[in-house]
Amino acid sequence: MNACNLTAAVTALANTIACGLKAEEITLLSSVLMQLGDTLATIAAHRALCEAREKE
Repeated sequence: MNACNLTAAVTALANTIACGLKAEEITLLSSVLMQLGDTLATIAAHRALCEAREKE
């Protein structure tokens, strides 16, 4: 999947989800998903750091 297809799919998913939710629910879901993304990024960074140290 190329970048354009990926962003189009994410946009379509967001629109589909948003159609069934109230504004407050969208806000909460957005916050939860942002935290999920941040946590996954932290885990990935930690793993990369640990792997780099193991190679030294």
